[in-house]
Amino acid sequence: MGLAALLGVAGVAHFVATDAYAEIIPRALPASRAWVYASGAAELVCAGLVAAPRTRRLGGWLTAGLFVALFPANVQMALDGGTGGGLLGSPLVAWLRLPLQIPLIVWAVWVARH
Repeated sequence: MGLAALLGVAGVAHFVATDAYAEIIPRALPASRAWVYASGAAELVCAGLVAAPRTRRLGGWLTAGLFVALFPANVQMALDGGTGGGLLGSPLVAWLRLPLQIPLIVWAVWVARH
């Protein structure tokens, strides 16, 4: 249930702090706000799938794929020096987020397999 909670909070955050997330969408992608809404919705869907025992396996695999797909946004944020919004938007935190994606992917795969 921890992964579902994490995904739920992250998904809602995309709708609450849309502009902050739009800043980290890779510039090669047009319509950054649409990508933010889509990724937030995807996180909420994954949260629901992971939370339900019957769909947990599928949810785990989709979540792992989502984390891999979102990795370029995290790279973009690090290259841009963070979001500039306090400690959480600092360049240091932006770079520290990159290796943290690995355990998130591993966690999602673990959920899918168990």
